[in-house]
Amino acid sequence: MENLSSLDFSGYLKNRIRTVPDWPQQGVMFRDITPLLQNPKTFRMLIDIFVYRYMEEKVDLIAGLDARGFIIGSVLAYELNVGFVPIRKKGKLPFKTVSEEYELEYGNATVEMHTDACKPGDRVVLIDDLVATGGTMLAGAKLLKKLGADVLEAAAIIDLPELGGSQLVRDSGLELFTVCSYDGH
Repeated sequence: MENLSSLDFSGYLKNRIRTVPDWPQQGVMFRDITPLLQNPKTFRMLIDIFVYRYMEEKVDLIAGLDARGFIIGSVLAYELNVGFVPIRKKGKLPFKTVSEEYELEYGNATVEMHTDACKPGDRVVLIDDLVATGGTMLAGAKLLKKLGADVLEAAAIIDLPELGGSQLVRDSGLELFTVCSYDGH
C-alpha cells in the first residue's frame, strides 16, 4: 500500500503520461494524457488536484478548451457543483457565437463560445490539457473577458515551458496553474 502522505502527486501523474515521439509531425514529443484517464486511480487523483485547488474559491463556471479541456473541465465543474462552458474550434457550436483568432506555429486558428455562455461578473477557471505556445489559452481567456467574465486562473495538466506559452499567459496578467511540466517539446 502506498503512503499517500509522502506521495509526490505531480511526479506520480507525470510518470504515467505517455510520450509519443514524432507525432503529429517529426520532432514533436506528444504528451498523451489518455493513460491518466484510463486508470481510475490516476484520473481521480488528477481531478482531485484541481478540485482541492478551487473548492474554496468562489467559482461560477469552468471553461474547457476543445477538446481535452472538455474532459477535465466537465468533471471538475461537476465536482465543484458549477456550470461548464465549452470553448470550441470554429464552426462547431450551433448557437450565436463570439470568436477569437490566434496564431499557431504553422498558421492561424479560431475558437468560439456561445454569446450566452457566461455573463458579466462570472468567476471562471479556464482549463486545458496542456500549455504549449499559449495561443489557445490566451484566445479562450479573451473570449471569456469579451463577455465580461472574470477569469480567475488558467489551468492545465502539462506545461511545456520551452515553447514559451506559459510565460506568455503569465505576462498577459493571467494566473496559471499546471500539475507538471516537461523540458523540451
